[in-house]
Amino acid sequence: MVFHSVCTTFAEKYSESRLHLGKTQIKFGFSLDLHYLCIHNTFNYNYMNVLELSEQEIGRRESLQELRQMGINPYPAAEYTTNAFSTDIRENFKDEDEPRQVCIAGRMMSRRVMGKASFAEIQDSKGRIQVYISRDDLCPGENKDLYNIVFKRLLDIGDFIGVKGFVFRTQTGEISVHAQELTLLSKSLKPLPIVKYKDGVAYDKFDDPELRYRQRYVDLVVNEGVKETFLQRATVIRTLRKVLDEAGYTEVETPTLQMIAGGASARPFITHFNALDQDMFMRIATELYLKRLIVGGFEGVYEIGKNFRNEGMDRNHNPEFTCMELYVQYKDYNWMMSFTEKLLETICIAVNGKPEREIDGNIVSFKAPYRRLPILDAIKEKTGFDCDGKSEEEIRDFCKSKGMDVDETMGKGKLIDELFGEFCEGTFIQPTFITDYPVEMSPLTKMHRSKPGLTERFELMVNGKELANAYSELNDPIDQEERFVEQMKLADKGDDEAMIIDQDFLRALQYGMPPTSGIGIGIDRLVMLMTGKTFIQEVLFFPQMKPEKKIPQSTVAEWAEIGVSEEWVPILRKAGFNLISNIKEEKAQGLQQKIGDIVKKFKLELTKPTVDEVQSWIDKVN
Repeated sequence: MVFHSVCTTFAEKYSESRLHLGKTQIKFGFSLDLHYLCIHNTFNYNYMNVLELSEQEIGRRESLQELRQMGINPYPAAEYTTNAFSTDIRENFKDEDEPRQVCIAGRMMSRRVMGKASFAEIQDSKGRIQVYISRDDLCPGENKDLYNIVFKRLLDIGDFIGVKGFVFRTQTGEISVHAQELTLLSKSLKPLPIVKYKDGVAYDKFDDPELRYRQRYVDLVVNEGVKETFLQRATVIRTLRKVLDEAGYTEVETPTLQMIAGGASARPFITHFNALDQDMFMRIATELYLKRLIVGGFEGVYEIGKNFRNEGMDRNHNPEFTCMELYVQYKDYNWMMSFTEKLLETICIAVNGKPEREIDGNIVSFKAPYRRLPILDAIKEKTGFDCDGKSEEEIRDFCKSKGMDVDETMGKGKLIDELFGEFCEGTFIQPTFITDYPVEMSPLTKMHRSKPGLTERFELMVNGKELANAYSELNDPIDQEERFVEQMKLADKGDDEAMIIDQDFLRALQYGMPPTSGIGIGIDRLVMLMTGKTFIQEVLFFPQMKPEKKIPQSTVAEWAEIGVSEEWVPILRKAGFNLISNIKEEKAQGLQQKIGDIVKKFKLELTKPTVDEVQSWIDKVN
């Protein structure tokens, strides 16, 4: 009864709206009523005017209506069983073999009609293949509607079709499918941007970055190589997981919502957990939970998952990113360096067939071993300034002398980090382990066994950016607590990236954690390197984007205040008058003419307003 009531209410509201707006109908040859397309969202009812559609979109809806009138379901529910892909058809074809019967499906990406015969190109999940369609083979009986009406006139580029037939080679030598049956599987209502190629040059490219990232589904369809990038991403993750599994380490999952944002120095996203009436944090790292599992007795654990950091977006950063973290007992950072370089070499070979990859014009070699360079030596090498033994104030003064934007909230570690980022990081193109960070920069890292004031930590730099961060993990609970306290002092000074004390993690350490080495690798950056992409957005299906810009529009109620009735609002918008103020400088006769042109073009059953009526609108605006 509830469902019936909801449906009835919706039907009544829709009916009322149609009665109210129905005087503005569009008439086509087959009684297509497209004036308003109802979009049902809970109990808010919005109406998309047909004037918001392009001529191509209107034409496709006409075709949709006609298909239905012919008894053809443009969105059939039944399974369509295929037995071949475009790639294996070409790979397995032999001229001397008996013709192979195949059933394929995909998007129609091109069509060449030549009277009684046509060629179409079908794009499936693997690639494209040509289909030959003969009218008399497709329609052996007297009724030729499937070819003459459906295929030639009612199908459009972007429609999904199924084809049954046999494989052959055309006179021009192209392996094709000779269609014997054709089935419409899904009608496309928006036209695809078709990229045309001639002599290897692309025309009408869909290459605007914002459109590509926002409409990745279109990007994948029309731009060559995009899907391949994401297949390579899958290879990266699959190979990474295989190496770790074969090493005997266990893949685990840890909480995404955390009470304390720990394990890294970063600004978190904050949300509110209503059931507990408590603020929670989207995790910035998985580290502290994975270490708890090492305490619990696992030999090695890893997680491949999302982290979230409430920071900026640029070519190398996305606030939501994928990271792999690995922790192995009884190992140190020296072992981890050796393991990492072999891991990356294996991944590069799996993706590229060799241990090298061209990135930004440079050939980067992932073949082990990699250079090892202490961070203070790197800074001294690039700036001539030796941070070793220098006070916080001395380092700050040097930063200021170099024109760097530093302030009193930055501790010694932060200043060294800024120096390295400014003068060193971008210079390391070939894989380089930057090692032995000061303790102030590494609150979760074991003190160096032979270098006072430093820790057993490394960051892997490739192509001028950090790819990985690893430690000999701190397992002294007393030392760890003292480090957390120092971090809290930095937070009190204004460092919003300083760590918060995690008392439960300290409790876990007090039960005893074996010597452990851990590493975090940014998967998105790793994929960028392995695929040679410059922007992180190129390796994310759906990168974070700014909200779409909307054209400012006066409301129907605002138009009504100057005497414009509801049915004229979409027509005025179609004519380019989105705001009431837009008509202020218009001449009444000219505005009436523009309105009349749209009424005529779209065959609207409306009588255009008089010049006097239009003048009254303009007068009220002024």
